[in-house]
Amino acid sequence: MNKTERNIRAIFDDGRWHRAGELAKTLGMTRQTAHRYLSRLVEDEFLVVSGAGRATRYRRRSSGFSGTWKTTGLEEGALWEELSPPDSLFGSLKEPAMSIVNYAFTELVNNVIDHSGASEVLIESEMVDRRITLKIVDKGIGIFNHIRDRLGLAAEIEALQELSKGKTTTMPERHSGEGVFFTSKAVHEFEIRSGSLQWIVDNRRNDMAVGKVNPPVNGTSIRIELDTENTRELADVFAEYTEDFEFSKTRTVIQLFAISTRFISRSEAKRLLHGLEKFREVVLDFRGVELVGQGFADEVFRVWARMHPETHFVPVNMCEPVEFMVERAIRRAEEE
Repeated sequence: MNKTERNIRAIFDDGRWHRAGELAKTLGMTRQTAHRYLSRLVEDEFLVVSGAGRATRYRRRSSGFSGTWKTTGLEEGALWEELSPPDSLFGSLKEPAMSIVNYAFTELVNNVIDHSGASEVLIESEMVDRRITLKIVDKGIGIFNHIRDRLGLAAEIEALQELSKGKTTTMPERHSGEGVFFTSKAVHEFEIRSGSLQWIVDNRRNDMAVGKVNPPVNGTSIRIELDTENTRELADVFAEYTEDFEFSKTRTVIQLFAISTRFISRSEAKRLLHGLEKFREVVLDFRGVELVGQGFADEVFRVWARMHPETHFVPVNMCEPVEFMVERAIRRAEEE
């Protein structure tokens, strides 16, 4: 192996897709030379290839598996045992990564079995360098549509908002509603694509994003990524949102669910507040919000807070105009 090939192999250690033109520019060679090296690495089964022409891209081959299972009679715990013998991808994981992947796998597969209405579930997993990804796909009703319909909400975006709070379940007799929430907090990257919406949680950057999916996704596709050598203890993730072993906290990132960066009306407040009485502490993150109306602030920090004294709001990341309106509503509540 010459120095150039070693350099190319090192580039692909990031586990991402790369194109020949990008490689040529990085290493100062012609596109034709880059193609010659890449073709050799594909033949050696070091790389996998996707696309054609100038859209052709390459990625390091990884260990992993892909399979489809019928949901009828399927038990997520038994399936995990089947897929995690010592010599398998899952079985080779070390703690605490093993516990996190086990938790995510069983919670997400159980959701498909109990909620999706799908006849099959597709499960894919792979390891590239030290990062493991898990993808669970079904062709059922779709997670946002299901929550919207069962809770009587107006739109998918409201269902997403409810799901992000935690403790949202359409089957309270069998589910706590915590599985998706804690999975989204425990892994490094978490993504749901369903219907017309995409929800991404990036815990490396402590950030989230919501976007449109076009064309819409039939069913639900959930993908997680975990750096297996840089993980938190699962117990620490639980502890961050629990009190006396009871799930009692959540973070609602307001700007992600706004049509704009302005919150004016009481109806907007009521939509936001739905279900938050389940928690003892709620962090309201106003990052990116430019304007809050008197009606919105009054509904949240005076009217609703007075009706639910067991729930404590913690407003954070407020610009000066927002802080003025919030503090004004809090003072009014204290004066009553």
